[in-house]
Amino acid sequence: MASSEDVKSGESAVTTIVNLAEEAKLAREGVVNKAPSYAVASICKSLVAGGVAGGVSRTAVAPLERLKILLQVQNPHNIKYNGTIQGLKYIWRTEGVRGLFKGNGTNCARIIPNSAVKFFSYEQASKGILHLYQQQTGNEDAQLTPVLRLGAGSCAGIIAMSATYPMDMVRGRITVQTEKSPYQYRGMFHALSTVLREEGPRALYKGWLPSVIGVIPYAGFNFGVYESLKDWLIKSKPFGLVNDSSELSVTTRLACGAAAGTVGQTLAYPFDVIRRRMQMVGWNHAASVLTGDGGGKVSLEYTGMVDAFRKTVRHEGFGALYKGLVPNSVKVVPSIALAFVTYEVVKDILGVEIRISD
Repeated sequence: MASSEDVKSGESAVTTIVNLAEEAKLAREGVVNKAPSYAVASICKSLVAGGVAGGVSRTAVAPLERLKILLQVQNPHNIKYNGTIQGLKYIWRTEGVRGLFKGNGTNCARIIPNSAVKFFSYEQASKGILHLYQQQTGNEDAQLTPVLRLGAGSCAGIIAMSATYPMDMVRGRITVQTEKSPYQYRGMFHALSTVLREEGPRALYKGWLPSVIGVIPYAGFNFGVYESLKDWLIKSKPFGLVNDSSELSVTTRLACGAAAGTVGQTLAYPFDVIRRRMQMVGWNHAASVLTGDGGGKVSLEYTGMVDAFRKTVRHEGFGALYKGLVPNSVKVVPSIALAFVTYEVVKDILGVEIRISD
């Protein structure tokens, strides 16, 4: 007859076997250890979607991006680019198709990680801010308000811009080079190494402060307006823009992105102009690049952001802070719209269930 210890031992063995069998079954069904692997996969897919969105949107408007920068920094006494259409025609005539896309490779090398970090940072910042907001209000069903979305977007913009700023700085210098200017930079890595060697590591962050100040309303309103517009359309369902499943069409999402881009870039544009001008400080060939054929010299010596604002307005007028705004508006509206929609479409393709608005 079996002893009580033998019985207990047998029951323990049976329990262990049952537990192992249950764990094996759950593992086959994808339940055990799903959360960590799912989280990593979701993060990677989100980063990929953000990178693709940035690359597609910027390449589509690369000619307008280059023209905007040339208008921002050109010598007011030797105008070569006088408006959007004339400027694009001049680049086409003097530099050909390659001239329209000059600097785009460097721009994509910057914007792909920038966009990936920005979209992902917005998602994480939104979750963190919403959690704090729900705790503060004591309402677990509370949703993000437009102001909170603006804050999350600003945080995302600052993080992404700071992480990739050196690439933006050298991209600006490469972009203003023309066929008639002395070619100091042969590419992004050559530009980075040259700036480090000749001007020091701090030079890679010239213009960072106005960029931070400018990116707060720019990224904040981009995300805030886009998400708030989508939320309002889904709840109110005006003009039949939302179907029964509360899904917005691609056209409607593009329109939301266009509105967001228009508001954000208009508020932030003066800081973008000052950033570009500060990035040229210390570049030995900047004067010849910006003056063209025998034009007068441009004052490129700024002691800081406030000094750059003051000298620009004093010598060129308040309108100089909005140089290149027209091609930038033509560029930003489709660019931001494409970025948001591409991001959501790619996440759908990759099978990521959570969207930025969720």
